[in-house]
Amino acid sequence: MAEDVLQMPLQFLKGVGPRKAADLKKAGLNTVEDLLFRFPRRYEDRSRMQAIISLRPGMTAAISGTVLNAGLAPTRRPGFKLFSALVQDDSGQILAVWPNQAFLKDVIKSQQRIVLFGKVEIWGSRGLQITDPEFEIVKDQGSAIGDQGSGGEDQGDAQLHTGRIVPVYERTGSVTTNMQRRFVWQALNQVADDGFDPVPDDILKRERWPNRKTALWQSHFPSADTAVDDLNAFATLAQRRIVFEDFFVFQTGLALRRHENAQVRKGLVSKVDDRIRQCARAVLPFKLTEGQRDALAEIVADMQRAWPMQRLLQGDVGAGKTIVALLAAIVAMENGYQVAFMAPTEILAEQHYRTIVKALDGKPYRVALLTGRVTAATRRDLLPAIERGDINLIVGTQALIQQHVNFKSLALAVIDEQHRFGVVQRGTLAAKGANPDVLVMTATPIPRTLALTECGDMEVSVIRGLPPGRQPIKTMIKADARRDEVYAMMRDEVRRGRQVYVIYPLVEDSEKIDLKAATAMSEQITRIFPEFTVALLHGRMKGDEKEAVMHRFTRGELHILVSTTVVEVGVDVPNATLMVIEHAERFGLSQLHQLRGRIGRGQHASTCVLLYQAPWTDDARARLKAMVETSDGFVIAEKDLQLRGPGDFFGTRQSGLPTLRAGDLNRDADLLERAYEEARARVEAGTLTTAQQDYVRSVWQRQFGLITVG
Repeated sequence: MAEDVLQMPLQFLKGVGPRKAADLKKAGLNTVEDLLFRFPRRYEDRSRMQAIISLRPGMTAAISGTVLNAGLAPTRRPGFKLFSALVQDDSGQILAVWPNQAFLKDVIKSQQRIVLFGKVEIWGSRGLQITDPEFEIVKDQGSAIGDQGSGGEDQGDAQLHTGRIVPVYERTGSVTTNMQRRFVWQALNQVADDGFDPVPDDILKRERWPNRKTALWQSHFPSADTAVDDLNAFATLAQRRIVFEDFFVFQTGLALRRHENAQVRKGLVSKVDDRIRQCARAVLPFKLTEGQRDALAEIVADMQRAWPMQRLLQGDVGAGKTIVALLAAIVAMENGYQVAFMAPTEILAEQHYRTIVKALDGKPYRVALLTGRVTAATRRDLLPAIERGDINLIVGTQALIQQHVNFKSLALAVIDEQHRFGVVQRGTLAAKGANPDVLVMTATPIPRTLALTECGDMEVSVIRGLPPGRQPIKTMIKADARRDEVYAMMRDEVRRGRQVYVIYPLVEDSEKIDLKAATAMSEQITRIFPEFTVALLHGRMKGDEKEAVMHRFTRGELHILVSTTVVEVGVDVPNATLMVIEHAERFGLSQLHQLRGRIGRGQHASTCVLLYQAPWTDDARARLKAMVETSDGFVIAEKDLQLRGPGDFFGTRQSGLPTLRAGDLNRDADLLERAYEEARARVEAGTLTTAQQDYVRSVWQRQFGLITVG
């Protein structure tokens, strides 16, 4: 493809101009290539539109006809008006109705040709109508636009918008779907037939895929014999070839980063001998599981290599990742080096600190805690000690990456709950040493498709299964109407000497309302259980207040803790055996699983109760059903990805997910796997052309912002 055409600013494409270019820019479309890689959200076969006489209630249909009359009509609701249009084709008439969209009186007028797409309903005495349909005005005359299938022969504008399989795009500001259709058609006609293709020729031949330009033509303006169902499933050869390109370019960028990282040499390389192995064994409180042993072997092998480790350690809630990281830390410390252990919250950092200090009791390692709550006096003593190398292991929050924190010999950086940190934060910690080993951990199991995108430049270790002694958790769903049964369970559990969590959701958009409701819930529980001690924990409390509440709960001084999701990650109270999650229908599936992981951490059987309020959606029902059916975090993660899609899997956290133009991680998982293997093999073999590598780097720079290659 002619690179000059593809990278031409859209403003200079005929008919676009500055105003429409500004609207397109808001949708992330700056160049001709951006426009061509913005695909239709659906396709309509307007060569065979549904006849009005064949419509039935409940159908979703596309029809084409002429507007006989149109206008606004008042309703009984003050200020609420209906705009309606009577549309006729050769077989009959139907009324189209748009509630409260008065502006349409200036858009839809009598004698216009119109295409409608929407749901057919039966409406009282008026019979059938199509309610709030998408619509498109079709002009009979227009500028001549060349047809890719006609060898350059011109055709009228009307034939571009009807009489064929038509792409329907999402409207962008002032740019309507038929404007975008014309712009795409015009742009494709300017692109060279034999231009650059980022997908290697041998892959195209093996898969019998079309070249890039043909694939783009067929993805936007498919030939008449293409199955519309296949198009709408993005399953045609042309579309799958475009999806593969999307994944291949992204995975090639990751492979180039991985390859270039392997050329870097770290300043401090750890060695392992029998003495160091014995030191590590001496801190083990129990025998490692097979999964822990395998993960540790992979990590220690990386630490002995000349290039820096970039490894993700995945494990379900309670899988024992922290002890694996601590054993890796001992290897580094026994080599005379320093280790940094960064956690996303003060509560979690303090818990890691206590766990590590307890495990290393009596051992010759100096461990320190550095968070925002450390006093100025302590910090004055601590920072020089870290810089001198007197502190062997430093646990902390983002305080570790502040400019005035310096290490003498940082060899290993461990980052817990890695999806809560951005790429820049992880890189800033690594920059504190001479290309140190980096181990990132997550208790949120990441589906393989997401791992190949979010963490594709890392090696991945997975700990499956739970350490001995972890109790299975029974999960049950109860309607809010059965709340009394839940309160009886809480009373029984506390009387047996156990403790209870009551979790209340906190949704960002209504935080004040939710916090008020959580506070009211705490007061209600205090009234219901006057014989028990109850406390409230939420994210707006000051750090020392939160810590005081958690310490009281950890020591068993509190019977019931009413909390928002601040307890989601890491908090470890083995005596807590019952969790009640209020409004469970409002939580994401992975979040529910993380919350459930706060119980079942001791020797006693545990129960999680999911309280829901009707009405609940089908998705909410599916989420809660999945929680009852499995406690395997990896199964939960895959189900969550199916239900929510990749964009929402990590919520608002800084996940580093790519902005893919065509690929869908659920729908196209097989193509992602193939792209990953092909990209990695070709980068390692050095068979990519300079032009292909340059293109990948340019896409990464334009599309993925902070993340760069080379």
